Amino acid sequence: MQLTELSGSRHAVGLAHGRAHASRIQRSVAVYDRLFHDFVGLRWQAARREAERFAAMIERGFPAILDEMHGIADGAGLDWQDILTLNCRSEISLTQASGGCSAFALQRHGDQWLAQNWDWRADQLDNVVALKIDLADAPSLVSVGEAGMVAKIGLNAAGIGVCLNAIRSQTCGTGLPIHVALRKMLESPDFDSALRVATHDRVCSPAHFLLASRDGRAGGLEVHPGEPGRLPPRGGIVTHTNHFVEPTVTCQVEDFPRPDSRPRLARLDALLQALPDTTEIGEDALFGVLSDHHGEPQSICRHENLDQPPDERMETLFSVVMNLNERRLTLHHGKPCETTEGLCAVP
Repeated sequence: MQLTELSGSRHAVGLAHGRAHASRIQRSVAVYDRLFHDFVGLRWQAARREAERFAAMIERGFPAILDEMHGIADGAGLDWQDILTLNCRSEISLTQASGGCSAFALQRHGDQWLAQNWDWRADQLDNVVALKIDLADAPSLVSVGEAGMVAKIGLNAAGIGVCLNAIRSQTCGTGLPIHVALRKMLESPDFDSALRVATHDRVCSPAHFLLASRDGRAGGLEVHPGEPGRLPPRGGIVTHTNHFVEPTVTCQVEDFPRPDSRPRLARLDALLQALPDTTEIGEDALFGVLSDHHGEPQSICRHENLDQPPDERMETLFSVVMNLNERRLTLHHGKPCETTEGLCAVP
């Protein structure tokens, strides 16, 4: 895994992204062709038609990112609609496929940390990319995600970081698609600006965004087309997996979590509360939390579960630990229990 550095205009950033990762982007299209078919019965061309309705929402809420999507398509030798579809994959598929992911924010001894495992189908493992993006009109940022997509998990030079938990729900309304909203947050100069993406622009389908900043502010945002539910830190900690917990959201939006979501959340809470408060916390300790196998196969570090149908088997594909005070992101590609060396990136 290497960090791909992109700079220039929106279109130039997209073009360089597309050229650098053309084969991964094309493989991502093939992966989602299979996934859409497995979960919602759509082949790629039908999914492209489904994605078209989100273009107007992006045009209204974040029009600049459309230039970058066009650039990605040009660089990868694909149609723009293919890149739009990749970036709307959650809105198309998460009615049935919730994935995994365990995320937490932790403040200790003046340091604000963000960390998570990203759990998804193993056929997307080799299509993970780490991007450093430098634009003239926004803070530089680092994002780890899927080739061809404008963002997922990351932080920026202003010390704003965000993590993502998928939520399986049949709700979809008006707002920015999940991954476009994450990118807009990552271009925000401060916590309040990032928060307004969820509260003002809104997010058209349910998810959980874990937002934090280097000044020690943190909170969970259970987003959906309405007002997001907010989860404040308790003892400097915010945790989340793949089900809604905030009452104002659970009374409005129905979700369909897999059985492992609540046990993982309880284990995550227990591990973080057990961390010693008398010593400084480092990356190794937090990757240790993400490597936990208690209760497997319903564990934080997820391995293939042969008891599940093949198309529903989710595994941990990468782990990220971010120190927002130092504006440093460390990535372990693959399962954290099997990875000893990471990629370190600073926006």
